[in-house]
Amino acid sequence: MNRELEQILRRLGELLPQPAPETDWKASIAFRWRSSGRAGTPGWLQPVRQVHRIKLSDLQGIDKQIERVEQNTKQFLADQPANNVLLTGARGTGKSSIVKGLLNRYSKQGLRLIEVEKNDLVDLPQIVDQVAGRKERFLLFCDDLSFHGAEDGYIALKVALDGSISTTSENMLIYATSNRRHLMPEYMAENLETKYVGDEIHPGETVEEKISLSERFGLWVTFYPFDQDEYLEIVGHWLRTFGAKLSDAAREEALQWSLQRGSRSGRVAYQFARDWAGRHSKK
Repeated sequence: MNRELEQILRRLGELLPQPAPETDWKASIAFRWRSSGRAGTPGWLQPVRQVHRIKLSDLQGIDKQIERVEQNTKQFLADQPANNVLLTGARGTGKSSIVKGLLNRYSKQGLRLIEVEKNDLVDLPQIVDQVAGRKERFLLFCDDLSFHGAEDGYIALKVALDGSISTTSENMLIYATSNRRHLMPEYMAENLETKYVGDEIHPGETVEEKISLSERFGLWVTFYPFDQDEYLEIVGHWLRTFGAKLSDAAREEALQWSLQRGSRSGRVAYQFARDWAGRHSKK
C-alpha cells in the first residue's frame, strides 16, 4: 500500500509546476530568458556562455548613432534619467551590434544584457521581479522586433513601456531593434482612413494604433543604407582586422559580392572580409 501511495505522489509531483532554476549571476554578463511555456510555471534566466565580443570601434559609418545610444546608456549607468531605445532602419547596419558593443564596453561598470524573444514578452513582469533587487543595470534586449497585430507580446510591451500602474524597475531599460519604424506592417488601405479636418490631417485609428507602440520608446535612432564608399571603408576595416589589405582585386570582388547579395550593409562587408581573408591567408 505504501509503495502504491509513493507512486501516486511521485506522479502528482511530476504534474505540479517545477521551481525555476536559480540564476547564476556570476556566470556571464548576458542572459537569455527561457519561458517554461506552461501556465503557472515560472521562467528563468539562462547565462550566455559565449558572449559576442564585438567592439564599438569595429562599427564603421554609424558614429552618430553610436554616440546617441552610448550617451543614453551612460546616463542609465550613472543612475540618471534615461530612455528606452528603439533602433530602426536598414538591415545589417549595426543596430544589434551597438547593443552588444555597449555590453562589452560597460560590463565592468555593472551593465548586463537580457535577451528576450518576441513571443516571451508576456513574461516581462516575471523578468522585472527577478532583477528588481539586483545592483546591476540591465538592458532588456529584443532583436529584430516586429508584430503583425495585437499579439500578446505586443500588448505586454506596450504596457511595460508606458500605460500601466506598474512599470519596469529602475535598474532596467528596454532596447529593441527593428527594420520597421512602427514595428508593424503598414498597408496602403490604412491611408484611406485618413481624414481631413480643415487644413489638418487626422490619421485613422489603425495608423494611430501602430504608431502608439513605437512612440512609447523615448529615444529613436535611425540607420541608413551605406553608399559604395562607406561600404568599401567597412570592408577595408575588417580586412585589416583579419590581417589582409583592401587591394584592387579585393575592392573589385567586394563590389561584386555586394551586388550578388543585393546589399552594401556592414554585415555583408564583414562576411566578404571573412571569406576573402580566409581564401588568401598565408597560414
